[in-house]
Amino acid sequence: LDIVILKREELEGCRCHKGEFDDCMGNEAVVFQSTDPVFNVRTDGSIFAKGQGAGLDETVQFKVTARGPHTNVWETVVQLTLIDLSEQNKKKDASQAPTPVIMFPGSRVNSTGGLRRQKRDWVIPPINVAENSRGPFPQMLVSIRSDQDQDISIRYSITGVGADQPPNEVFSIDPVLGKMFVTKPLDREHRSSYHLRAHAVDMNGNQVENPIDLYIFVIDMNDNRPEFKNQVYNGSVDEGSKPGTYVMHLSAFDADDNTTANGMVRYRILSQTPHSPIPNMFTINSETGDIMTVAPGLDREKVSQYTIIVQATDMEGNLNFGLSNTATAIITVTDINDNPPMLTSRTFSGEVPENTVDVAVANLTVIDADQPHSPNWNAIYRIISGDPTGHFTIRTDPVSNDGMVTVVKPVDFEMNRAFMLTVVVSNQAHLASGIQSSLQSTAGVTISVKDVNEPPYFPTNPKQIRFEEGVPTGTSLTTFSASDPDRLQMQQIIRYSKLNDPANWLSINRTSGQIVTTGMLDRESVYVKNNIYEATFLATDNGSPEASGTGTLQIYLIDINDNPPALVPRESQICERMNKNVNGVNITAADADTDPNAGPFVFELPNFPSSIRRNWTIARISGDYARLALRYQVYLEPGMYEVPIIVSDSGNPPLSNRSVIKVKVCPCDDNGDCTTLGAVAAAGLGTGAIIFILICIIILLCMVLLFVVWIKRREKERQTKQLLIDPEDDVRDNILKYDEEGGGEEDQDYDLSQLQQPDSLEHIISKPPGVRRVDERPIIPESQYPIRPVVPHPGDIGDFIHEGLRAADNDPTAPPYDSLLVFDYEGSGSTAGSVSSLNSSSTGDQDYDYLNDWGPRFKKLADMYGGGDDD
Repeated sequence: LDIVILKREELEGCRCHKGEFDDCMGNEAVVFQSTDPVFNVRTDGSIFAKGQGAGLDETVQFKVTARGPHTNVWETVVQLTLIDLSEQNKKKDASQAPTPVIMFPGSRVNSTGGLRRQKRDWVIPPINVAENSRGPFPQMLVSIRSDQDQDISIRYSITGVGADQPPNEVFSIDPVLGKMFVTKPLDREHRSSYHLRAHAVDMNGNQVENPIDLYIFVIDMNDNRPEFKNQVYNGSVDEGSKPGTYVMHLSAFDADDNTTANGMVRYRILSQTPHSPIPNMFTINSETGDIMTVAPGLDREKVSQYTIIVQATDMEGNLNFGLSNTATAIITVTDINDNPPMLTSRTFSGEVPENTVDVAVANLTVIDADQPHSPNWNAIYRIISGDPTGHFTIRTDPVSNDGMVTVVKPVDFEMNRAFMLTVVVSNQAHLASGIQSSLQSTAGVTISVKDVNEPPYFPTNPKQIRFEEGVPTGTSLTTFSASDPDRLQMQQIIRYSKLNDPANWLSINRTSGQIVTTGMLDRESVYVKNNIYEATFLATDNGSPEASGTGTLQIYLIDINDNPPALVPRESQICERMNKNVNGVNITAADADTDPNAGPFVFELPNFPSSIRRNWTIARISGDYARLALRYQVYLEPGMYEVPIIVSDSGNPPLSNRSVIKVKVCPCDDNGDCTTLGAVAAAGLGTGAIIFILICIIILLCMVLLFVVWIKRREKERQTKQLLIDPEDDVRDNILKYDEEGGGEEDQDYDLSQLQQPDSLEHIISKPPGVRRVDERPIIPESQYPIRPVVPHPGDIGDFIHEGLRAADNDPTAPPYDSLLVFDYEGSGSTAGSVSSLNSSSTGDQDYDYLNDWGPRFKKLADMYGGGDDD
């Protein structure tokens, strides 16, 4: 170890250095010995000088031996150098301390003087470097030496983070002299320590010494201000809170070392706005940042929000050396129910017409100083007296907080002319502790009832009566009268009328309300439901205005035996021979009446015709059912048979009905079901008829098949067969064109300008004015006509002609160009007479009898010019 002693005067009795030693067994009974008698090594490893350092004009080097209790021996070399600080100040800055020298640990010897394997080296104390140093750089930190540098040339190097690992080249070492430097300012907040290893090798790269560990600690400087997480903090506290009530928490972070004063933050309040009721309503814990109340008097109705500026300072709050930062704390004073609601008046009044509901009759106004539209402000009204039957309720207006007295049950002027209500108001939330209700929370409400003309009412509504159905017309059923509830008004007259009578069976006396039948009551009518017939009547008074009430009369109709039973079913089928599984048809009856005028029913076969009883039989199954079957060993031809049956009910007297059931007799299979052939035969067709129908069906199918084959063959011929004649000789699509001449001059007495082409046609606009020819060909593209196929099909001739006609009709270039064809126009006043004016003449020498031999086409001419003297 290289040790530097600063002053000669302080050498005696001073501790020059303390070596760190660990034998892995707690350093118990370890004895240190120095080879230099001037220096002594104590049991803790401290080296002290015994006398004056006269012999320290030059560097002194000696060995220190450590002996353990188990004959273990360790050695190291200590080198002491005396430096005069006054001389050093002339050469270097006084702030720079002497550079320590680190020696590689020497070899270990045993008690006999021989070499032993080294187990543990001396622990090198860490090197401290202040962050943010201003240099100059590179700045020397320590000098590393090996005690073998006197014998051989040694090269030094360092490895680790900051040397040859990122961040690289923060530290460097002189490979020859072993001086280690820092090359740039260090930042503790970026990295607080470095672990390097120093190596010593010879010129061939062989390791001379074991690597030693170097620990470099970056000493923190106060270079970071405290930073709040937020610039604005929001908190709240109830109004009326006691001193010491927790409000909110603020925290600031300082990036410096929090184990030193550089990172120890303290808080204080700079200002409070507003200063009401006192400037210091809050305090803050300087270490934790908790804000608490310090004085009473928080009242939301006076001050609803406070703004506090909080300062955070490091260096334990030292304002002279520490760095500071500020944040804003907004404290909202929350509302509590410390103000009871108060009604604006001790009495309120209102008026309500009788028999009305869901109307507001009075409005109660209230004042509450608490926060609007909160449970502490919302009013709840209660009626505590004056309304035992619950005619009224009080609803709160959610906007104005007023109470609206509302009628929920109709009031009767004849029963109560006025109501005296006692109303109390409270808040949705309970009052705060220690707050008493106000006397103004209770008021009286007077509600006057206004009399109106009430409609008559039927005391019994609906009214029920019982009558047998079928009572004769004009029968008086009951008197359905109404009463007038307006007892305090003048006597009123009630008139009755019919409002609803579905079957029009009833009438009511206009003055007395007596109800008389106008038709026969029938329980089986569609207007009767569950034996009850309902009719509605109207009672109207002569008040002002008139009022009317309705009443319902329910007539329960008692059943009488007025409907005979009907047989069910009306059609069925049965096997032509008795089957062991199916013996007949089950029949029953339907009766519109009810018990005891319905079942059980009696089923009988009539005596006439006699064949009915001879072929058929009826057996009773139960009260409402019987079985119709063929008699044993009776065979009937398949077909439809009508079997009359007499059905009687159980009324008193009973009613009977002769009903006919159509029974289809058919051959059956083993399951008792009619076969297909049997069903047809049963429908009335014989075997010959059935065979004839089948033959007709087969012939029809053959005809359809032949027709389809013929159509297919004809289609094939259309595609392959050509016309039998030459297309040029086929006159069916050749048009024979003959000249057409117009009439004479006498036929031209019309305005030719009406037939001229309009001036809008582009191909004649350039012509001079005057009479234009209308028989000229228009100069426009010609239309496309259909092309006749080379090998036309006979069936396509008609289609070809129609297409040609349609194209010619739409072609303006095809003649005739207009309805008038002018061959030559010479103007009016022609000297030539009309050809139409020539008279026909004949001489007797001409014989026209030969015209009769020319055929029917010349028959007309033969009649005109032939025929002898009569012509």
